[in-house]
Amino acid sequence: MSTASKPFARSLNDRMIAGVMGGIAHRYGWSSTLLRVIFVIVSIASAAFPGILVYLILWLLMPNEQD
Repeated sequence: MSTASKPFARSLNDRMIAGVMGGIAHRYGWSSTLLRVIFVIVSIASAAFPGILVYLILWLLMPNEQD
């Protein structure tokens, strides 16, 4: 399945908080653990990247994936 046909949605099975990182990782075929680690490191290392705000916006905008 190509990434164009996969929905952009929060994961129901791969969640730590809301499934945002699990959904993004699933869409692109990446490791969700690695994506979470990278997101946290970039959020902490860069004052210009408001990681918590981005996560909250994605949480509100991304629908849950369908079963």
